[in-house]
Amino acid sequence: MTLDEIRENFAFLDDWEDRYRYVIELGRSLPPYPEAARTDENKVRGCASQVWIDTSVDRAEGEPRLSFVGDSDAHIVKGLIAILHATYSGKPASEILTTDPERIFEELQLREHLTPQRSNGLRSMVDRLRREAAAAAAAA
Repeated sequence: MTLDEIRENFAFLDDWEDRYRYVIELGRSLPPYPEAARTDENKVRGCASQVWIDTSVDRAEGEPRLSFVGDSDAHIVKGLIAILHATYSGKPASEILTTDPERIFEELQLREHLTPQRSNGLRSMVDRLRREAAAAAAAA
């Protein structure tokens, strides 16, 4: 699912409960996370839930592009991972470094509904993806 499709679907949802259910639905649409990737190295620190992100870098077309798979033991967090996946996965490192996830989550009206713990976890996931994008760009 693309970020534009997510935006369009959110536009049709009137209340927080519907949006919450949709975010959970997005999480269920993620591809299965490989058991072998549930490593300590892939675990995201700073999340209240268990979160794993496994990133790969494609350097075939010049600028490195990052793709990732992710998973969590919390349904709502899996949905947040799905939104981050639509935002970042398959994108050039430079785009990952300049895309403002805060703006996207505000636009979707999710920001105000996330608990401080979820917000911190979301920030940890974004920081992790940006660090990996910066490392990929520096190695290019």
